[in-house]
Amino acid sequence: MNALHLAGPATSWAREGLTAVFFGGVVPASAEEESLAEEIGRALAQAGYSLLHGGYNGLMEAAARGASSEGATVTAVTLTGKHDEWGPFNPHATSSVHLHDLGARLNHYLRYADVIVAMGGGVGTLHELTAALYYATTIRPVPVFLAGSAALRLLAFLRQEKWLYETPTRPLGFLTAVESAAAVRTCLATLDTAPIGEA
Repeated sequence: MNALHLAGPATSWAREGLTAVFFGGVVPASAEEESLAEEIGRALAQAGYSLLHGGYNGLMEAAARGASSEGATVTAVTLTGKHDEWGPFNPHATSSVHLHDLGARLNHYLRYADVIVAMGGGVGTLHELTAALYYATTIRPVPVFLAGSAALRLLAFLRQEKWLYETPTRPLGFLTAVESAAAVRTCLATLDTAPIGEA
């Protein structure tokens, strides 16, 4: 059974260990992408990360399944007023955070992320990804991995059309395209894992 945690402006959420945030849609583009999401979830857990995700089905569930299979804590982050409408969490979520609006939900993801992995999805996933890219270029250069064919096509489009480009004041060194779970493992092994706020 999921534990419920209500978070608001006056609530502090204690960090314990490393946290990975996973953004991915409820309708996988392919069986291969679903398998990749599960392998990425497993790789994150094996590297010592807990998982924050939307909590529902599709790629989110696949990543959660992979992470939970390795014993990682898997937290669903949802909206207070939408949970009944959106349905039950996937069976791999071990805890949940219910927030009052989309801004608070995004802030929760980004504030606690030591790494972000984004795959394909719908407009909600696109919103999460663009918020993460903006956050990483302006607030804190949290590593962002884009994985799977849909996300890699989107990244190529954003670069080609100059929606995403590097400048001296906004470097893109935080952003990595990964094509496999093995590539995720390699990238994770090279990250600086000092807790947020520490040198």
